[in-house]
Amino acid sequence: MPGYVVDPHGGPENGTVRAYLLHKAKPHIPPWLGWAGTGLVGALGHWRWPDNAAAGVGLTLASVALTGVTWAAGKNITKQRRLHSAVTVACGSAWVTAACLAGPTAGPVDDLYLMGGPAVALSWNVRVVLRNNVDGAPGSADGGLLAKVGLARAQIGAAKVEPNRVTAPLALQPGEQTTDDVTKALARIASALDLPRTAIRYSPDPDSERRGDLVIVPEDMLAEVVEWEGPSNLGGSIAEPLVVGRYDDGAPLLLWLPGDPDAGRNSTHVLVAGGTGSGKGDAALNLLTEIQSRTDVIVWFSDPKAFQDFAPLRAGLDWAAEGGSQTEVMVAAVEAAIPARTRWLGTHGYRQWVPEAAQVQNDPEHTCRSDGRACGCAGMPFLVAWFEEAANTLRAMGDDAFTGIAQEARSAGISLIVSLQRPSYDQMSTSTRASLPSVIALGCDPRDEGFSLPETVIDAGAHPGAWGNRRPGYCYVVSPGIDEARYPSPGRTRRFSLRAVPVMERLAAWAQHNGAVADPVTAGAASGVAGRAYVGRPATGEERTALTVVDEEEPDMDHGGLFGDLEDGDIDPEAELPEPEEGDDAPIFGQDTGRKPGPEEARRLFADALVEFESGGRMIVGPRDFMDWCDRHNLSRPWVSARLKEAAEEGRLEATNTTGRWRIVPALTAA
Repeated sequence: MPGYVVDPHGGPENGTVRAYLLHKAKPHIPPWLGWAGTGLVGALGHWRWPDNAAAGVGLTLASVALTGVTWAAGKNITKQRRLHSAVTVACGSAWVTAACLAGPTAGPVDDLYLMGGPAVALSWNVRVVLRNNVDGAPGSADGGLLAKVGLARAQIGAAKVEPNRVTAPLALQPGEQTTDDVTKALARIASALDLPRTAIRYSPDPDSERRGDLVIVPEDMLAEVVEWEGPSNLGGSIAEPLVVGRYDDGAPLLLWLPGDPDAGRNSTHVLVAGGTGSGKGDAALNLLTEIQSRTDVIVWFSDPKAFQDFAPLRAGLDWAAEGGSQTEVMVAAVEAAIPARTRWLGTHGYRQWVPEAAQVQNDPEHTCRSDGRACGCAGMPFLVAWFEEAANTLRAMGDDAFTGIAQEARSAGISLIVSLQRPSYDQMSTSTRASLPSVIALGCDPRDEGFSLPETVIDAGAHPGAWGNRRPGYCYVVSPGIDEARYPSPGRTRRFSLRAVPVMERLAAWAQHNGAVADPVTAGAASGVAGRAYVGRPATGEERTALTVVDEEEPDMDHGGLFGDLEDGDIDPEAELPEPEEGDDAPIFGQDTGRKPGPEEARRLFADALVEFESGGRMIVGPRDFMDWCDRHNLSRPWVSARLKEAAEEGRLEATNTTGRWRIVPALTAA
């Protein structure tokens, strides 16, 4: 009787009452068959060993041994079931021993059989009823786990077992339990199963408040470090998935940037967030190498850290800026490119960027000609505008520096990627954060989890704060195209060691020769804002001219350009010396520093200074940039401020988000 199994697949073979009753009686028959079998064994034993002392000893030893085996075999079941089984075996074997020696009808033996046997059988029937029918609901197979963690009477369905992943449907008690109860119990479930907190996730059913899937990943497959060996799809399209790592069950960690109208997936911007030591640099390298290995995308990249981590890939970028005024110009160029690119896409019949837009427009369905013939226009590659260590840019330009780009760029075939350690409201405006639908969230301070991940993902079991900087590369990825059930599943990016540097350099060289170059519309918009600060990546793969880097915090240092030695730079040894002018022979010390130019000459010198700034690729200026220039020409800083405002009114300058800072409008396009 102990340990009998109810057939879960049993059912009436037909619709008769007899079949129905037989089906309902099946789970309760085994104990009664055991009772009948015990009586038969006792009668046969008495016929074989009546009044046999040796048989009595053997039967007694066998009874003790059988009871002990039953107790030992039940170590993995509940204590109640183990005790019930052992007592049942002990009673049955003792009655058989007595019946064999004294006879089944001797003394009280037959009475014990007729009263005790049915009582034992009925006790097992009661156990079956209690186990399989609690208030009319199917029984739970959790072994009491849910009751321990505060989810008593919740039911677990048939689990789906995959390699290193168990998914069990969970049905909560109607009217008494909700998804929030499961979310609060996840830590206790992990404790009961002796697993880390991140190994337990809950994916609620969007159509029900009491149903969902409990996901358990018993083994951390991310503990092994996997080094980056190269891009996953060299020569593919940016519309194909980017592989940035792997999930904890071994599945690839994928990310899409452009939208797909057929799949109903929107284009996206990406936030890469993680504290110091969380592996944010490696995560960015995984993403950038995947982007750079595609043939229909260009990258504008800003890094205030002077490309400390990204130097091997710099040659494959279309535009590289090292922070400061260069980044301010890049932001303005992206803003200018959005309407230009949107206009081109609309004119050619594209509601959003698709890979066909990057090809030469030889399809009459995508033409800008009024006669319906193919226009043959150059294609427009996808554009990735990447701002690394964006907190630096946000401090300089304001917390809403990227708001306009984030809200408008997706329809123009542009993805904005913002990387910073702490995307809190005091660094990034809430409007910008809301416009970044995708996130790669690495380890962080537990208090910062809500800045990186949506609340629903955290409730489902995602906790990057549990890693901090102790598990570099561990991350959660939330992005269109990924199954929402995957959002709370941790992944890990691949590691970039020194062995990866030569491979990255070869990838950058490949991108120079095989990657896309900026289309005329995008390049024109960038040049119209940045002037010579934007030169683009040549189609021939030739190394482009490096931009002059100026540290705006130390304007008195000699960085070349405007503050270089102009007297020596343009000397013509054949030219005649100028005629002496009044003030040239004034004493150097104790007197004025030199003659003061007249109003017209001063304005001409100021215009020349703007040209010099523009030639050096420095497109953002302010009064502090003219300090040495003022000393040299005996002009005051208020005079320069007045001329800057006049130049803005004339269209030579344009105001920026920062007070006292002006963007130079390239001379060819000045109003």
